[in-house]
Amino acid sequence: MDLKVIVLLAVLAVTMYAPVSHAKPISLVERCWCRSTVNTVSQRSIRELKFLHTPNCALQVIAKLKNGKEVCVNPETKWLQTYLKNAINKMKRTKQ
Repeated sequence: MDLKVIVLLAVLAVTMYAPVSHAKPISLVERCWCRSTVNTVSQRSIRELKFLHTPNCALQVIAKLKNGKEVCVNPETKWLQTYLKNAINKMKRTKQ
């Protein structure tokens, strides 16, 4: 057999049996969703709150509004801090 054919078959064999990774690239996994936050969101316009915590980002709060938009809310706003404290107290009471 010709040396070029043997090398080609070896390369094909290695590429066929190499493990395939289905993981996302690091740049997508470690990306923060909220790049900017808003401080003024009417509580009455919020339909749903999502809390995200990724390893390299601070706590991120995403508010889905009744008009369908999603905005990132600053987690240090006073009404959100009060909401979180009340939710934690409510969870503590239900466990007891």
